[in-house]
Amino acid sequence: MKSEKRVILQAMEKRYNCLEICAGAGGQALGLEQAGFDHVALVEYEKDYCSCLKRNRPDWNVICGDVHDFDGNAYKGEIDLLAGGVPCPPFSIAGKQLGADDERDLFPQMLRLVGEIRPKAVMIENVRGLMGSSFASYRYSILRNLDKLGYSTHIQLLNACDFGVPQSRPRVIIVGVRKDFNDVFEFPCADVFEKKHTVGEALYDLMSAKGWKGAQAWRKNADKIAPTVVGGSKKHGGPDLGPTRARKAWAELGVDGTSVANEAPNAEFEGMPKLTPRMLARIQGFPDEWNFGEKKTAACRMIGNAFPPPVAMKIGLQILKTLDYECNNSDSKKELPQGVAV
Repeated sequence: MKSEKRVILQAMEKRYNCLEICAGAGGQALGLEQAGFDHVALVEYEKDYCSCLKRNRPDWNVICGDVHDFDGNAYKGEIDLLAGGVPCPPFSIAGKQLGADDERDLFPQMLRLVGEIRPKAVMIENVRGLMGSSFASYRYSILRNLDKLGYSTHIQLLNACDFGVPQSRPRVIIVGVRKDFNDVFEFPCADVFEKKHTVGEALYDLMSAKGWKGAQAWRKNADKIAPTVVGGSKKHGGPDLGPTRARKAWAELGVDGTSVANEAPNAEFEGMPKLTPRMLARIQGFPDEWNFGEKKTAACRMIGNAFPPPVAMKIGLQILKTLDYECNNSDSKKELPQGVAV
């Protein structure tokens, strides 16, 4: 913990910056902010998400528009970290898994911006499906293009439950470090010596907020981590906790996943309680003060599609260590290879 605070303090002193695309409701951005990055700009297409970002961080430069229309040349050579959680439907198990044939695949746009901006480091987040054998050639093409653009790459599957988040949420992380830098990046290690947080521990105070008499027994039963919180698509997303198998997993924790509640159970409530948007946000690792707005369906989509801030912070700290190492050991520089068209 002391080393993390030291890295954050150093980052605040040196003011490393970040540009993020596909920013969503701010999970990744918040985590990177907590790690010590200043945001130069956040690009997001959906208006509800843009409003969420502006509502919670009025000082952030939120560019509400299509990333296809975003020109990175204005930021060339000025960005320390280019980050983005590109849309997951092309590779999601819950989707049709069309990969590169899916119109929502924004990896080409991320690679275009890497070439235009030439950041010192790149961080890309996506779903576990990207690691599947059916997407091996596409996955390798992403890494190959980053290599041609002048970046050494690292790829790993991380699970949020290993970093203090009470939820099983495996995500693929790709980190690129520009080749004229000393690449000392390492992925954060799981907190193997720390007891995993459970749903009961995380939500007890919220569940008991209105004096529910069954809260203590519920807490004891909900002694495991949650299944993956889902957000759904704009067309099909609803305020519920996912398909049948997901609802069954929630039921084992004593949670009714058929819909989402507006408030905590009252004192005399009997049966399985439903989660509120605030409870879902807590399970994703958001601070309670993060405001997702008053529209429950939109809030659930934003929360379910987010990247847990604690995981983003851990990765961000590792990237900062790499940038700090370069800053302190910058006597020798390598020539940066010229990029290729993507």
